[in-house]
Amino acid sequence: MRRIDVVERRARLGRRHHLAPAAVAASVVEVAGDLAGLHGTDPASVFLAARARLRPGAAVADVERALYEERALVRMLGMRRTMFVVPLDLAPLVQAACTRAIAVKQRELLVGHLEQAGIGEGDAAGWLAGVEESVVRALRARGEAFAADLAGDEPRLRTPIVMAEGKPYEAAPYVSTRVLFLLSADGRIVRGRPRGSWVSSQYRWSPTEAWLPGGIPELPVEAAQVELARRWLRAFGPAPVTDLRWWTGWSAGTTKKALAQLNPVEVDLGGVTGLLLAEDVEPVDAPEPYAAVLPALDPTPMGWNERGWFLGRHKPALFDRSGNIGPSIWWGGRIVGGWAQRKGGEVVHRLLEDVGADAVAAVEAELTRLTDWLTGVRVTPRFPAPLDRELTA
Repeated sequence: MRRIDVVERRARLGRRHHLAPAAVAASVVEVAGDLAGLHGTDPASVFLAARARLRPGAAVADVERALYEERALVRMLGMRRTMFVVPLDLAPLVQAACTRAIAVKQRELLVGHLEQAGIGEGDAAGWLAGVEESVVRALRARGEAFAADLAGDEPRLRTPIVMAEGKPYEAAPYVSTRVLFLLSADGRIVRGRPRGSWVSSQYRWSPTEAWLPGGIPELPVEAAQVELARRWLRAFGPAPVTDLRWWTGWSAGTTKKALAQLNPVEVDLGGVTGLLLAEDVEPVDAPEPYAAVLPALDPTPMGWNERGWFLGRHKPALFDRSGNIGPSIWWGGRIVGGWAQRKGGEVVHRLLEDVGADAVAAVEAELTRLTDWLTGVRVTPRFPAPLDRELTA
């Protein structure tokens, strides 16, 4: 069994994830494809993750053009019921391998809630289907619309549904959010350009065919899972099988079945068995030392569940209790600190270990470039980490 040490894993990370200067990507589409998607739960993360991997001078407009004008990327629900931004060729794989099963489960839950609330006069599933069809017709007529516009066209979207009845956190939100979520998970509608700036999360909705003519192609589930596992291994391998299972949200059986079709090579990761594609076993040379400044929920640290080989002892400072990473600072393929942006726009940081004068200079230069890039915009992570709270207090 070939042994791959931490040095080579970090070398692969720097090159495969376009973080090393010698490996910068030509476009955000290339970045999103090579990393098997960009985390999109926090809208700013997509732009900041792209900025860290593109040529110096790449602007917000370059990412917006790919998203909303060329429509070469699509924002969709994906792995672990998490929002991702993916290239169009990856969307059918994610839909079949992950999203389709999520949609089935969430539909069952919503129908159950509707039945408990007495909505639909004994046919909650039929009531929901009728609302969905009405919303899709209205959206096709408009071309694109915000949720409030669609609620004006289909008043049933404003039906309240009681959640956690009798508990201190009882709430009665409109059913609109759940209906639009389902339509998106079923691949019938997609999120478009938001209202306001690139850090806004109030999206316009569009029919999926406006992004993908003919809609999202339906692929066989098992074949899609095999290909998605292959793409993950290319970007994140070598890694233990448990990392793939965590990243996809699959069961142990599904993960094992997908990997069996790929027949990956087992390697020794210092006492832990990792997997690597058979065509990807050649050693990878380490790039020159580099500094990288990554956003909260960046796809690189969120690509593995076992992160000790690049995170070290910094998890308590940089991850919240739900496992979401905050803004991080990297040196040579490992995390060495974190950063934040204060209310006035000032970018502040803290190194969590002694990295030497050369690394400090490189980090400060990268932070200066980030500050210039953020001029006039303040980024607030949706899930702030402990260090982020300290730096902005």
